[in-house]
Amino acid sequence: MSNIPKQPGSRTRSTWSHGQRRQAIVEKLLAEVFQGRLRAGEHLVMDDLSQRLGVSPTPIREALITLAGIGIVEFLPNRGATVRRFTSNDIRELCQVRRALECEATRLACGRIDLAELHELGEEFRRVQSSKRLTIRLIDKARRLDNRLHDLIADSCGNRFLAQELGRLKLMFRAIRDVAWERQKAREDCHRCVDEAAEHLAIVDALLKHESREASRAMARHIVSGLKYWSGALPASP
Repeated sequence: MSNIPKQPGSRTRSTWSHGQRRQAIVEKLLAEVFQGRLRAGEHLVMDDLSQRLGVSPTPIREALITLAGIGIVEFLPNRGATVRRFTSNDIRELCQVRRALECEATRLACGRIDLAELHELGEEFRRVQSSKRLTIRLIDKARRLDNRLHDLIADSCGNRFLAQELGRLKLMFRAIRDVAWERQKAREDCHRCVDEAAEHLAIVDALLKHESREASRAMARHIVSGLKYWSGALPASP
């Protein structure tokens, strides 16, 4: 069953905006690519997707355009949209780009972020790091905190174009991360979220001290660590 909200006028009228619906479709299709459910070269038929996801063709078309913009889908003459091959090497290259963008955003955001919010995040990360019970719920909390910190840095960097580029690519970052988290959930292995909390805490502590270089270095270490984790958790060639 689809978890995409249905179109207005359906029996279960959705309160989601058009943009939220499109993003939900993008996230679902990204997850299916990284889970291996949508294979390289597979033809994406808008009518089929529309029926399967329970939405009109318009947000499907827009979602495919978004996926083409981040390199997951390509439009071929007389063939429409097809899934591009995505390998572990692509993940490495994506992380290289992410490191360049996020480290610069972290450097620029230093001194611009509300200290009370940073202190609150720091306390949350300490709770995750010191947790003695590695539960599946802990993974969900770690995911929310990860989103919150990275969004806060992007929103506070003071560079509109840098923030927009991070916003465009974060769909891919988080889709890969979430597939990796789901695999850990299935194995009931939550150790990564504790390690990641320590990485995030190092970033927060440096930002609190207004040490922009150290904050940027801590972000770089976090992304490199994530690359090792993602590469091991995802299929080499979905």
